[in-house]
Amino acid sequence: MDHFKEPYVEDCYGRGELNLLLEFSDLLSSKEINLNLVISLLGEHLHAHHIILAILNRQNDNIFVEGTYGFEQVEQPSISYELGEGVIGSVVETGRSVLIPKISESCEFLNRMHSPVTVNGEDVSFICVPIRYKNETIGSLSFHKVYGRRQMFDEDVRLLRIVGSMIGRAVRRRQEYAEELEQLRQENLKLKGELNEQIETNFIIGNSGKMQDVFTLISQVAYTDATVLIRGESGVGKELIADAIHQNSPRKEQPFIKVNCAALPENLIESELFGHEKGAFTGAVAQRVGRFEAANKGTIFLDEFGEIPLSTQVKLLRVIQQREIERVGGTKPVKVDVRIVCATNRNLENLIVNGSFREDLYYRINVFPVFVPALRERINDIPVLANHFIEKFNKRHGKDIKRITSMAIDMLMVYHWPGNIRELENCMERACILCNDKVIRAHNLPPTLQTAVSSRTTEAGTLEMILEKHEKQLIMDALVSTKGNMAKAAAMLGITERMMGIRVKKYDIDSRRFKKKPSHE
Repeated sequence: MDHFKEPYVEDCYGRGELNLLLEFSDLLSSKEINLNLVISLLGEHLHAHHIILAILNRQNDNIFVEGTYGFEQVEQPSISYELGEGVIGSVVETGRSVLIPKISESCEFLNRMHSPVTVNGEDVSFICVPIRYKNETIGSLSFHKVYGRRQMFDEDVRLLRIVGSMIGRAVRRRQEYAEELEQLRQENLKLKGELNEQIETNFIIGNSGKMQDVFTLISQVAYTDATVLIRGESGVGKELIADAIHQNSPRKEQPFIKVNCAALPENLIESELFGHEKGAFTGAVAQRVGRFEAANKGTIFLDEFGEIPLSTQVKLLRVIQQREIERVGGTKPVKVDVRIVCATNRNLENLIVNGSFREDLYYRINVFPVFVPALRERINDIPVLANHFIEKFNKRHGKDIKRITSMAIDMLMVYHWPGNIRELENCMERACILCNDKVIRAHNLPPTLQTAVSSRTTEAGTLEMILEKHEKQLIMDALVSTKGNMAKAAAMLGITERMMGIRVKKYDIDSRRFKKKPSHE
């Protein structure tokens, strides 16, 4: 019986190995190669506890883990090795396989994946083979397995080498993709750095992803003559965006004229924008050049664009379409070469529906919209903005403030900032004025930003006790407002009279004392 046992086992092992390789061949011949599936099938066949596929990045000589088997997802941080570092780094550098019978006794095994060195009291071995493509080592394939007979490991190493050669082409593609991705990432970081240096340093402060998107849009549109519509809430810095667009455009040496359309009286707005001829109306004692003519060859910034009256919108449409104006009281058109940048915090789409904004004008100015995020949508920019304002007000008020405390920063970051950056700037100026020890602290911030912790006004008691106290106060306030009328108080609080009666009884409130006393008393 023993005479036939070993060949039978070897025959089964060889047959299983052959079937596995045939399955790998089918998988690797498909257009979308699933290396994770290959690794999983290999791990099951080898009865391995873990398998690691590592790929060399030739640009920086780092070896990164591309795929694993047997590791929990939460246990897979971003792992990498330098060329020659540890067993994996050594295998990739030398192109020679390494077998460590007992990793618990090896000083070369770094165990960055935090795999167990024993399983059920038995030692674990580590086998690592190089992956080659056209005589070039491009990665490694390794696995952990309970320590066993050496000849079986020889079979495992042989299989690992075969699989490594089979997946070499797929690994090369992954390698090239990863290197290209890393190169694009580095180029992107470099371009963003150059863009920030050009735009952010002089005009806009912000490192958040949303502001990076705004910077990208500015860089794309600044060198064109396209009409730009800047949209966003009041106080987000739309004028700074307009400044950045002009200063990074070919027109930066030419005039940059700013017009606040909401500040111009309706009867004078056309004269301000387009100019007027002498005698055009009472008080027009001389010819006057309008803002569009003053901005010739440069840029005009029309702030609060949604406030322009309908009668003026018609003439603006002609300016945008034909690039010519007609002075008030004049008959001769005047050609102007001007780039138009508009800004508004109004919902122009709603204004169109209401009939207070022309739809054709909307489509003319909405060529390149730029949405500026509200400060509450870019909370991570608050620390850098706060430091910027500290430097600004140090110069303005002769201060020498060095920093702002973490508690004060936390208060700034939890506030909702309805006034956006303008409100933050005013808040920081107040804090700088009140600061007396070179450090802005929580108590230097306005009362509207104070929290229960910072102001030491936290309520004592359980949540139920605090809610009951507030509920009782609301009921008493409603009874005061209704002069003790239970029905009206219940309606004011949005509850039924029965619920009102239950709560009055619960809190032992005497509604009669809130009733209006007779006049003879």
